[in-house]
Amino acid sequence: MANVAALPVLLKELKLASIAKHWELLAQKALDEQWLPQSYLAELCELEAGSRYQKRLQRYLREADLPPAKQLSHFDFKASSGINKPQIVALAQQRQWVDQAENILLFGASGIGKTHLACGIGYALIEQGVRVKFTSATGIVQMLQRAKEALTLAEVLTRMDKYAVLIVDDIGYVKKSSDETQVLFELIAHRYETGSLIITSNQPFSAWDKIFDDNMMTVAAIDRLVHHATIIEMQGESFRKQQSMERQEKQKSRQ
Repeated sequence: MANVAALPVLLKELKLASIAKHWELLAQKALDEQWLPQSYLAELCELEAGSRYQKRLQRYLREADLPPAKQLSHFDFKASSGINKPQIVALAQQRQWVDQAENILLFGASGIGKTHLACGIGYALIEQGVRVKFTSATGIVQMLQRAKEALTLAEVLTRMDKYAVLIVDDIGYVKKSSDETQVLFELIAHRYETGSLIITSNQPFSAWDKIFDDNMMTVAAIDRLVHHATIIEMQGESFRKQQSMERQEKQKSRQ
């Protein structure tokens, strides 16, 4: 028969931290309430599984690099037109589109909440156990350029496959150069039908020839993105402009 005194050591070796923390207290409760042995074991397993799930979510949140306070609960849907709130909520709460490697494309002028919506969907997906990564378009393009120069582009793109959803913010700010647009196209082509992209842009498709320096590459990139995509066109006044005007009004009222 196993030595009960060795149980803490065995649990530590098996990396069952939550069970190691609660087994003694729960054992007394099981005795007092006359639980069946399998009920006691099931309760311990639930504690361990719940603890691991929470730790995994915390790790996903850290690695996602999402800007703080950009959850959907903080978004003012009344301030922007062209947004179907039930549609956004469905995209955030139902992960079928992620499992099918579909995309979300958010278009609109600067400052109207595209990034906030993208991040809000990202936060909600993480709560469902989906790995998400947020990056600016210029940031990821520069990183991929360095990888290409080091002859590791394919390896870096493959490493990013661990993220089911990649949020690429402000694609319209990518410079129109052969080096930058080539790696951006490589990213889009690599994730086509294998991983989801959420892309925000202040440039409509008709102006994407300002991003890609080759017309055929522009058409090919758009074709891959829209093949399986939800396209959302946002309208409204810049939140940042509104907040600036409100601050100015407050300052005037104090004078």
